[in-house]
Amino acid sequence: MFKKVLIAEDFQDTNQGISEMLRDTLHIPVLQDELYCDKAYNRLKYAATKNEPFELLITDLFFKRDHVQRKLTSGLQLIGAARALQPNLKVIVNSMEDNPVTVNALFKEEKINGYVCKGRHGLTELVNAVQEVYHNRTYVSPGIDLNVSNNVFELEEFDLMILQSLAGGLTKKEISEKFKKEHITPNSESTIDKRVSKMFDEFGAKNTNHLIAKMIREEKI
Repeated sequence: MFKKVLIAEDFQDTNQGISEMLRDTLHIPVLQDELYCDKAYNRLKYAATKNEPFELLITDLFFKRDHVQRKLTSGLQLIGAARALQPNLKVIVNSMEDNPVTVNALFKEEKINGYVCKGRHGLTELVNAVQEVYHNRTYVSPGIDLNVSNNVFELEEFDLMILQSLAGGLTKKEISEKFKKEHITPNSESTIDKRVSKMFDEFGAKNTNHLIAKMIREEKI
């Protein structure tokens, strides 16, 4: 079983509940938690420099804003930064999000290892997820059907930001640079190109101008 696990959740009670459950059921010796993504990243970085890296990161997707200044403001940004630091880090997302399209994108684009949807059986599912991921298997909460996401395409906030930037006259390279400056992830030109190509296919657009015209006509942007 994992020996060292980091939990990133913005509610102390949630952190404590997860830690107690994993400690009692899986007997993980080192369980540490942080309320902010920046602090979680710093803890990962410090552990790596000491050659005592964490083996698993459990993180929420959404972190409420407060008075604390932050560079990393979401679980998605934390995952990107953590993987850049430690590519082999296992990641389980533990969140209220239940949209199969969004969850499927996390597996395909962020290469997460497990996804648990918070709910009545959330802690039990999280224990199952940790066990599965430890054995190099993926885990998805039973209530989420990823097959649905293969038949339904929904514009996400990320897609809308790309479309708005394209409508503003920016190239894909310029959008990539803009996202990097604004700490928006993913932000590589190749990822943006893939998302645009996907929208071309889904909405039957021949080029960027045609895509934007369709989105305006359908009141997507």
